[in-house]
Amino acid sequence: MIDAAPPDERGFSVFLREAIKLPAFARRDMIVAWSYRFAFFSDAFALVLQAFLFYFVGLLVDDSKLPEYGGSQVSYMQFVVVGIALAAFVQVGLGRVSAAMRQEQMQGTLEAILLTPTSPATIQLGSVVYDLVYVPLRTAIFLVAVAIGFGLEFNADGLVPALLVLVAFVPFVWGLGLISAAGTITFRGGSAGVGFAVALMTLASGAYFPLDLLPDWLASLAVLNPMAIAIDGMREPLLGTVSWPETVDAILILVPLSVISLLAGIFAFRQALRRERRLGTLGLY
Repeated sequence: MIDAAPPDERGFSVFLREAIKLPAFARRDMIVAWSYRFAFFSDAFALVLQAFLFYFVGLLVDDSKLPEYGGSQVSYMQFVVVGIALAAFVQVGLGRVSAAMRQEQMQGTLEAILLTPTSPATIQLGSVVYDLVYVPLRTAIFLVAVAIGFGLEFNADGLVPALLVLVAFVPFVWGLGLISAAGTITFRGGSAGVGFAVALMTLASGAYFPLDLLPDWLASLAVLNPMAIAIDGMREPLLGTVSWPETVDAILILVPLSVISLLAGIFAFRQALRRERRLGTLGLY
């Protein structure tokens, strides 16, 4: 029997069939995360503990050495909280994408999922759809909680521009996570190279200290560091004044970098799946 449906209708039906699977992935991951309540709450406690640590470090820092935002001098705690939030976002976002694939391997469900009529793109997105909601929400709650707990002042009008910068940065982290996931599938133990690269990016991002303290050659590389661009793009509206042209400039730089990272991650992930299927080792862990 010949399918007489137009190609665009068949394409839409396929898209719809794949899209309705995403809530199932999200529900599964939410249930798994909540079943490990100690890990769930210890993650929040670790963030609070880190904030307290930097609070005491800030007592030793001369605020006059920090950059000004909107013509006003900020405290070290104001400066570093944005860096802590974004660095934690990168670490969690990167780790969870790779961990999701490792968990599928350990539970023996990866091969079973791939045998279903589910596209690799749906599996990739489904594995992180819960985190795409949870991690940005976690970042926003952390910023609000620390601001209230430590009496920090942030520009409320800058929340939307900062959030837009964060959204533009999310696909970059997701792309790195997919590359790490590809390493997990191939080498079983993950990809240490991606973690090392992220550590270097964090060091040269100005997350914890001004880039002016770095050697000139290293500080100049921050111009090309997506993490540094994202942090500056979030700090300016939150700590200073909202400047939409600067926000748009940061987003316009981040978007192509995010697209490149995401495409590289998708390519690496598919190549890893193709290799494991060819060798017949997809179910091994």
